[in-house]
Amino acid sequence: MLSQKFQRGDAKTQREEEFSYRDGMHESDFIRVPVLSYSRSSSLSPLNIASRLCVSALILFSLSCGSKPTDLRTVIPADSLVYLETSDLGKAVAAITENKSFQRLAKTRPDTSALNGMRLAVAVTGFQTSEQPVSDENSVLDFQPRFVAVAETNAWNYQALSFTENKLGEFINETYGGEVVLETSDKHDGKYFVWTAQDGRKTFALVRGSVIFFGNDESAIEKCMAVARGESDGIAKSPMFASLSADSLASGYISTDGVSQIANIAGISLAMSTSEEGEVKSFVARVLPEILRHSVTGITWQASVKDEAVNGPGIEDRYSFLTNPEVTKAFNETLGESDFPNSGIEEFVPAEAVSITRYMFKDPQTAWRSTLLTAQKQTDAVSGNLIEAFSGSLFEPYGVENPEQFLGAIGNRILTVRSDSEGENVVVISTVKDSDNLRKSIAKEISFAKVAEKIEGAEVWKSLDGELAFASSDGKFVLGDLETVIKCLTSRLQKLNLLELEYLKEFETPATTLTIAKYIDPEAKLVEILSERHDDRAVLVQRSITTTVFIRDGFRRRTVSDFGLIGSIIEQLGKNNYP
Repeated sequence: MLSQKFQRGDAKTQREEEFSYRDGMHESDFIRVPVLSYSRSSSLSPLNIASRLCVSALILFSLSCGSKPTDLRTVIPADSLVYLETSDLGKAVAAITENKSFQRLAKTRPDTSALNGMRLAVAVTGFQTSEQPVSDENSVLDFQPRFVAVAETNAWNYQALSFTENKLGEFINETYGGEVVLETSDKHDGKYFVWTAQDGRKTFALVRGSVIFFGNDESAIEKCMAVARGESDGIAKSPMFASLSADSLASGYISTDGVSQIANIAGISLAMSTSEEGEVKSFVARVLPEILRHSVTGITWQASVKDEAVNGPGIEDRYSFLTNPEVTKAFNETLGESDFPNSGIEEFVPAEAVSITRYMFKDPQTAWRSTLLTAQKQTDAVSGNLIEAFSGSLFEPYGVENPEQFLGAIGNRILTVRSDSEGENVVVISTVKDSDNLRKSIAKEISFAKVAEKIEGAEVWKSLDGELAFASSDGKFVLGDLETVIKCLTSRLQKLNLLELEYLKEFETPATTLTIAKYIDPEAKLVEILSERHDDRAVLVQRSITTTVFIRDGFRRRTVSDFGLIGSIIEQLGKNNYP
């Protein structure tokens, strides 16, 4: 076993990697790549790491061999919780850099041709939980996926070895803050690498032929080797692949066991984020995972390039959620596609709104009852009763006190609008079907005994504390945060609303739900990872349109956005929590 320590220092010495020549090859056929040399003057930001990896990949793949590539599915364990793959990493990254939102901020457009044809698969084999205290009373839970990534480089073995030791090692050393110790050995008919940080964290890699295995979990690599030797099953025969297209930009799935584990994480995360008391937090952490586990049996994902994206070209993500037969039947009967004519409520939506969701139901009240009943059936009787008791809290930010009465008094088309990034300023917009019951369902803080104010051509009733308001005009209403209600009324009167935007045509889809949203990232992390901002003050605005429809075996979500799930995955490289 060889041990090597990568140091940061002022010395600029470099040593060249020695290669053993293959038969029939000459020294001129080889490249000599310097092993890591770190100096205080060198810049090793995530931006430079990405660019250096691309440059190295260009050298690596320019001398690639013609041997038969490995089918990555034949080396991934069948019990993987999450599986993602792309048959062309270069094309996937190019879909990000070709978007107008990216190009407006990037100083230069990175050349991704070096990654063209490179196949990559990532499998999550488990999750590790750690608790980080932030004060005497509060702490933050960190959920770290245990994963293995497998890349078919289509290169000679010595090139894959050099790439792993030098460029991959450089990336790991920078991520861990320097002073990383590398140990190498012969293992699994290949070269094995173990990088150890000063705090004990480890990262592992194995190079066999042209294939690189890389991850933060040694046991995951061991499982891959067992599959390769035929000692255990691989995912190649998984029925989840039946619905995935070979032409996808990228694709993947979450298994039934993966849904269960992710449901546990989602329950804990949601519980910790709520401001409710400890009993409520415990209830959420226990019951939400139980509902998800019993309802969803699997999830598949496919990504493709979409020329008609908001700032096209962009990425279209399609998710299929498989549900158990009981849930599927209930949702299809009450939440299936409906098509009701435009009622004009969209004219109240401010053009600058951060998020707009349109719901369209045959009967909103029945849809709500069905959703509650279905959730209650997925847990025990006591928890089911608590679900009904707590469900009303979902409507409180809008000023609704009795959800069922409220939904029975409004029209089939419903809009919810969020006007701030934090999600605190929200309103609900719809038509009035039963004025008396509508008023009775609204929070008592809004008193209809008082004379309404006339604001922007509408009748407005405000709560005593000035936080909520109800506005009514021409059989339509806006209810929720006072400031946002006023914005909605002004937008309608001055025609600075959704009707003036190109998104309007999207509202005519018969999907059960439709969401138009934008996410503002002041740090422009995605641009900084792949390139560099031309202006450090420029912010990255990402837009998306998402629809949800209920189908025979579950429901599907379709999102067309600037960067898609692929962009979200790449963005993780900019965080300091790896691995």
